[in-house]
Amino acid sequence: MFALVDAVAFYASAEKVFDPTIRDKPVVVLTNNDGCICAVCPIARKLSIPKFEAYFKIKAQLEKNNVIVRSSNYELYADLSARMMSEINRFSDNQYIYSIDESFLFFDGFHNIVKDWHDYGHKIRRSVWRKTKIPVGVGFGPTATLSKAANHAAKKLPGFDGVAVIDDELSRRHILGMMDVSDVWGVGRRISKKLRIMGIHTALDLANQSAKYMRKQFSVVLERTINELNGMSCLSWDEVKQKKKEVYSTRSFGERITDIHSLKSAFSAHSTIVSRKLRRQGSLAKRLVIFAHSSPFEDNYYKRAFIHEFPVASSDALVFANAVRDVLLKIYKPGVRFYKCGIGAIELEDEMHQQGDLFNQSQDNPQLMKCLDDINNRFGSHTLKIASEKQTSFWKMRRDFLSPRYTTRWSDIPVIQC
Repeated sequence: MFALVDAVAFYASAEKVFDPTIRDKPVVVLTNNDGCICAVCPIARKLSIPKFEAYFKIKAQLEKNNVIVRSSNYELYADLSARMMSEINRFSDNQYIYSIDESFLFFDGFHNIVKDWHDYGHKIRRSVWRKTKIPVGVGFGPTATLSKAANHAAKKLPGFDGVAVIDDELSRRHILGMMDVSDVWGVGRRISKKLRIMGIHTALDLANQSAKYMRKQFSVVLERTINELNGMSCLSWDEVKQKKKEVYSTRSFGERITDIHSLKSAFSAHSTIVSRKLRRQGSLAKRLVIFAHSSPFEDNYYKRAFIHEFPVASSDALVFANAVRDVLLKIYKPGVRFYKCGIGAIELEDEMHQQGDLFNQSQDNPQLMKCLDDINNRFGSHTLKIASEKQTSFWKMRRDFLSPRYTTRWSDIPVIQC
């Protein structure tokens, strides 16, 4: 049996943990630089506040409904996530943290211990609430995809109380029949549009298709999804933890930048982040996408993107920084008010199975990168960095609605008066 434990509107729920005065009020959280709505609490959701909408477009609507607005407090979220995952880990000997607010559990040999999965799910919910005050939904299923579907039902479909269990044919058909096909794990927006054209509207419709036929029409991924929806486990525990196929680092600036030196330092910082992510998952990049653009809401929108190809795949921050230097003048344009830039590694190789090149030697310095990572892991992520990464005031994220960092800053520790 698999389980997926997922927080309810995690960022918005985290904002309410140390501020009881807003627990019964609608709360939304904004993305970097207070750009868009990224989290909407259940109370705010009833006001039809759209997720991922630009903040300035619905500012009046938020004020009219007295919605509490918060900037993303990543320090607080990371700490509460660690506490939540630690508590969830108590309920299984096999856990995989899928994202900051999602955790898979795998129960092997628990059937003689757990007599009622529904009751066990509520024990998890109560325990997490007591320790963190974060509400979670729990879904159980015989495959990872069905546990994800059950979790969706537990949180968003009528008739469920925060826990859903798929453990027989009746419960499987009931839940999948109520789910839109776009809500199935692994089915994106583009694929769901094609499926609807074929008359496939619900998760149950998809499960009833021929897996082999759908593989020919789409891919082996959709074939596996269909088999998983029918209770046939196709994803091993390692495949649930699959490496990312692309790694990106992007961010909008706190203020518009117009000089080439600030743009270069931003690119260098992104290249360091991407290279670090690649090293963590044991991957190397064959190509980098390097891009920058002005705000799409301003006149004379400007955007440039270039692909830099390495002779030998790399994960070295200095090699990436040199790639930035090579294309910087092609991207920069005087007079442009740059709003956002980023770097993406788009063709990845496993460092354990790298194909060598007879005529080109790798420029990576693994020992230096290990030293860099060890120091930053021990003393903080920005303790040691390359010189071209020097940050300016433009890099400071705009967070006008930032709540206190209750658990990571001494001056923000809550004070209780009895």
